[in-house]
Order: sequence, then C-alpha cells, then structure tokens
Amino acid sequence: MGIPENLVLYAETVCDEAYEISKRLGIKTVLKKPENDILYLKYNGELSVNQGDLELKGDFTRLLNRIKSINSEFLIKAAKPSPQNMTAIDATAGMGEDSLLLAAAGYRVIMYEYDPVIYELLRDALNRAGDIKELSETVKRMELKCEDSIGAMQRLDFAPEVILLDPMFPKRSKSALVKKKFQLLKMLEKPCANGGELLNAAIAAHPGKIIIKRPLKGGYLADKKPSYSIKGKVIRYDCIVMS
Repeated sequence: MGIPENLVLYAETVCDEAYEISKRLGIKTVLKKPENDILYLKYNGELSVNQGDLELKGDFTRLLNRIKSINSEFLIKAAKPSPQNMTAIDATAGMGEDSLLLAAAGYRVIMYEYDPVIYELLRDALNRAGDIKELSETVKRMELKCEDSIGAMQRLDFAPEVILLDPMFPKRSKSALVKKKFQLLKMLEKPCANGGELLNAAIAAHPGKIIIKRPLKGGYLADKKPSYSIKGKVIRYDCIVMS
C-alpha cells in the first residue's frame, strides 16, 4: 500500500522526532489539528493514526498479563517455546502483537511490514516498549524491517525455525463485528490479495514450520491443507510442518 493522499502529521508540539517521521514518510508536518474527519497522524510523544474520534497506536503494555502466562497462548502452542533462541519470521507484522508474544516465548523475531505508515506506528511502539522494564528484554529480540516479506523471504540466507503468516482477513459482511481501531488499520493496509504468493515464498524459505493465522471458520490460505490446526474461540492457527 502507498501512503494515503494528503496524509499529514499533526505535531502537538514542535519536536525533532515529529519532523523525522514526516521526512521518512515524505509528508507535511502541521501544527493545527486537521478537521473534517480527515485521516491524519498525530505525534505527542507517541505516534498514532487518527480520524474523527478513532485513534490507533501501538501499545504493548496491554500484553503484559498475557506474557505472564505465555505458554498458554494458542500461538505459542503452535510455535512451541524457544529454549535455544530460535528465529521466527513474522512476514505480516502489522501492529506487532504476535511478534511480541513470540519474542516473549524466547524467539528472535524478524518482523516485516511493507506499509510505511504502519511501520512507523510499530517502530514507535517498539521504541516506547524498550523503555519499560517488563518489556525491554523481549523487545531486544525483535528486529523490524520496512519491506515486502515476499521478496525478503526469497532472499534469506538461512532457514528460520518458524514463519508466521497473518494476511489480513477479508472484510466481513457484518462490519459491527470489526473492532473500531482496526477500521483505521484497514484504511492503511488492505486484505491480502496474494495469499498463494505469500505462502509459496514462505515454503521456499525452508522453515521448520509455517503458522498461518486464520478466522476460526475461514478457509485455508491458498487452499493449502495444514499438517494440523490449533483452534481458539475465534482464531485458528494452521500449522504446516516442513521438517
């Protein structure tokens, strides 16, 4: 996805970080809050994307309770804890919550996010989490890259133990079921239209296992039947064992 047309960064106060973000994105910094329900970024020590009364920003502190019982997470049951600092690739990082869970379970996680705005939101969240005692060691195991994971996986010079694929689910007919904050995320990053290409790139990277996050009742990604699945109440993790 490209950067939305006319996107600006509203800086509540003048600061270098706001201008650096604007420079990386190639957008304008403004000192007056945009009106008329316009989509915009805001920086006030934390970066967020806003529209009207909707706001989305990275906040890893809300995962602290889940980290305390990390081995009970369905994702970690699918990946299994990493006692030897194994490597996991999150090919569709998004807001990075799954990556944080994998890192908390001991994995070194390489995160790929191709949308530059979401990348900046995630970068900001990681920087803030690094200053939090309970998260700092976990965040040290997370490496974020702004690039298309399909090409990146094709260029890997090592075989990761785990590759996680979480192509954004297609829009549901009952939009009321979609959480408000993800309405903003979907304005930036559309549902995956090249699931087969994404899966093929993951397979070509020769990981030990590919984990695909799907809606509980959704179809298999690219119609590829997994080795087995681990099911939660609304989410399913399809696991393809490669070795």
